[in-house]
Amino acid sequence: MKSFLKQAGVVVAPPVIFLIMRFIWFTAKKRFHYITPIDDSQHVCVCWHGELLMSPQAYRKIHPRHPASAIISQHTDGEIIARTLGFLRIRPLRGSSKKGAKQVLMQAFKSIKAKEEVLITPDGPRGPRHAMSDGAIGIALKSDLPIFVMNYQASSYWQLGSWDRFVIPKPFCQIDFYIQSLSLEGLSHQEAKVYLKEKMLEHTIQ
Repeated sequence: MKSFLKQAGVVVAPPVIFLIMRFIWFTAKKRFHYITPIDDSQHVCVCWHGELLMSPQAYRKIHPRHPASAIISQHTDGEIIARTLGFLRIRPLRGSSKKGAKQVLMQAFKSIKAKEEVLITPDGPRGPRHAMSDGAIGIALKSDLPIFVMNYQASSYWQLGSWDRFVIPKPFCQIDFYIQSLSLEGLSHQEAKVYLKEKMLEHTIQ
């Protein structure tokens, strides 16, 4: 029975979550702040795990036709996220830094070679919140691609008690999106991690 309910949740939850996402999106007043220009060139794309409700929608607003995939963990919550992002035409790459890391990195490089953009939450799937894992930095440096950073702040929101302090903007609020493209050229791996974390924390909800 428990297994059945779990499987039912995986099927039912994604369309419900997507409808909530779109309802908030369409009722909110949205402002886009381009800290740096964003063109159609290929990037590695990042947002914090706690900002997953709105940031993928902002990505699709900015890059409506660009082929994209996202690194998503293999646990049940990851399956729900994968199916939800499927409605935005974002293809899942299943694995994380802790489980299936080598396989998912190989998938990511194949996606990049196929001209897809790869989306990653540097502090996913289990945190700590706003910690910077090696995945996004490693992929960007090895692929010689800039990083597309997506953050947002909402005038009114709920914040869950989960490890990522997941943010749910309230309907009809104002959402300010902060978008920037960062070059890691000339930086060491550790320097790039510090730099990216600093930039991603400038416009996030604490």
